[in-house]
Amino acid sequence: MLIVGIAGGTGSGKTTVVNKIVNEFSNGEVVVLPQDAYYRDNSHIPFEERQKINFDHPDSVEFSLLIEHIRKLKSGQKINMPVYSYITCLRSKETIEVAPARVIIVEGILILVDAELRQLFDIKVFVDADADDRLGRVIIRDIAERGRSVMQVLERYHETVKPSHLQFIEPSKRYADIIIPGGGENNIGIGVLISMIRQHLQKEAIK
Repeated sequence: MLIVGIAGGTGSGKTTVVNKIVNEFSNGEVVVLPQDAYYRDNSHIPFEERQKINFDHPDSVEFSLLIEHIRKLKSGQKINMPVYSYITCLRSKETIEVAPARVIIVEGILILVDAELRQLFDIKVFVDADADDRLGRVIIRDIAERGRSVMQVLERYHETVKPSHLQFIEPSKRYADIIIPGGGENNIGIGVLISMIRQHLQKEAIK
């Protein structure tokens, strides 16, 4: 089993990179664990307070559960991955059953910040993109998927997203084995990563 960690700032193009990788392999060969699924359950907090949560801070993520799930998959066990809603800032009662696969991709803005989690990755990737490009993608995404207005997105960006990016996410780039500049449009960089994954799988098949 190969475990790949793909990090990068909000709106950097991580999901595009992941999708391009998944599309290169047979169905079931690659499983994706998004960090977003592992945000802490905030059912004990009033809705107004939940809307103020800084999702770009490491404290918002239940890293211990994500680590536990990766280790279970490595040992050949199935897991029940949480489902998280940005609209309600709550975990759903439903979960998604995930079975072990040849490649596990863990994707999220903060996954290279946690030292214990980093140690589980065979390949660590950082998807890099200009701040203006990231902000543009965030505005489009948050309006379409998270029910926020342009003003809400901009306020959140300046109050929490940008400061947390500079404090936590950007510094975590130094842990990456591969940096893909230009986000999901860098087909050469993504191709190199896909080639590395294929080489690993070929070596595993020979053993």
